[in-house]
Order: sequence, then C-alpha cells, then structure tokens
Amino acid sequence: MIEILNPAEVDRAKVTGTLVADILQTLKHRSTVGTNLLDIDRWAKEMILEAGAESCYIDYAPSFGRGPFGHYICTGVNDAVLHGLPRDYGLADGDLLTLDLAVSKAGIAADAAISFIVGQSTPAESVAMISATERALRAGIAAAGPGARIGDISHAIGTVLSESGYPVNTQFGGHGIGSTMHQDPHVPNAGRPGRGFKLRPGLLLALEPWVMADTAELVTDADGWTLRSATGCRTAHTEHTIAITDDGAEILTLPTAD
Repeated sequence: MIEILNPAEVDRAKVTGTLVADILQTLKHRSTVGTNLLDIDRWAKEMILEAGAESCYIDYAPSFGRGPFGHYICTGVNDAVLHGLPRDYGLADGDLLTLDLAVSKAGIAADAAISFIVGQSTPAESVAMISATERALRAGIAAAGPGARIGDISHAIGTVLSESGYPVNTQFGGHGIGSTMHQDPHVPNAGRPGRGFKLRPGLLLALEPWVMADTAELVTDADGWTLRSATGCRTAHTEHTIAITDDGAEILTLPTAD
C-alpha cells in the first residue's frame, strides 16, 4: 500500500517526528560508557508512554524476524547494523552505537535512526562511516520532491555511499510510512534515476542509508532479529522521515533543539 496523507495528517506526522527525534537525542546523551542496552530500551519505553504514544516495535512480527520484537527500540553495537534486539550489554569506550526508533502518535508513525561513538574514543574509520551515511541521507532528501521518482532518491544515496568506498546492500532500505510503520514503496540504497514510483505531496518516506565497512553481506544473529555484517566489520545507519511537499521535501524527524 502506498498511502498519501492529507495536510492534517502531515501536521500530525510532524508532531510524531519531533517526538522520535527528541527521544533519540535524549538517549544519545544518556548513552555513556557502562550504559546497558536494556536500560536504553527501558528509557525509550518510559518516554514513549509518557508522551501518550505507542511503540511500533513491541508487537512487530514480520516474516524476516523471530517475532514479536518485544522491545521499544533497536540497539545495534559495532557490527550490528539493523533490527538490533536490546540485550544485557554494557557499552564500552569507542563502541559505535546505532539507535533506531519508530513511534506512532495520534495514528501517524515516524521513524529515525542515529549512529554515534560512545565515550572519548573517536576511531577515524567509524567517524568516516557515520559521516558517509549522513551525507548520503542529505543527498537522498535533496533528490526528493514532487515529480521525482524513487530511483532518483536511491541513486543519490547509492552514489554517495559507493563513492565513499562502501559496498551497498539493497535488501533492506527506506520505505513508505504513515498510518503504519512499514509501507510501500521500498526505497533501496542504490538505484537508477528516473525509475520507480513518482513522488506526490503527502507521501511520507523513511530514508535510511546504512553501510558495513567491507561487505554487503548480512548475517542474522542467534536472537533471530539482529542483522550483523558477515565479516564482523563495523557498521553505521542514519535515518529520517520526510514528507513530500509542493516545493520539495520536509524533514519531520528533527529534534526540538534544531
């Protein structure tokens, strides 16, 4: 299903998006050396419920996971890039942590992810990888607008990732979003311009460039959910929910401070 929201629904999506972004920023600041991933999940639950919102993950049971997910946020450390199931692990200095959060409020969902380094260490390769996903996301957003096509976004994202030296996996990528978290169209992180669904005002998309340092192959963890790099290399993942407007694209998942 490809869902086109009306202006009132887009306004509600902006509220949800800001909530998602604010929760992620709070969790980023709380995530220090020694922080347990289960505490991050608990904090996310508390903030979601306090805001009168609902988790998109707790009952999520797609065919590719060992569902239901049963937690409120995805937490990926180092080689874990997608669908990271929170577990009993204390963060170490230099860990590359990805937090991916989807929430629904007033019937409209928003989805965002951030990657950052914990503690005082700043491994150059990890910094470069995070930067590449952030630049790819900006490029994808810049390519979005009424009349553009999904392939234009995919091509923009994939060009940045490839030129940065990273293999690109197209199995998992961005997606439509609205009254539910995952909708059509699929937005792969590489593609051909001028192809795919033509964008229209009112369409919401969650764009999510993610990379693994030296492979495009994923493996599923024993928990049945967490997707890791096949070589054990580090990974990074950045995501925003955007709304297609009459003039271009608006980022919905920016924190209040911005």
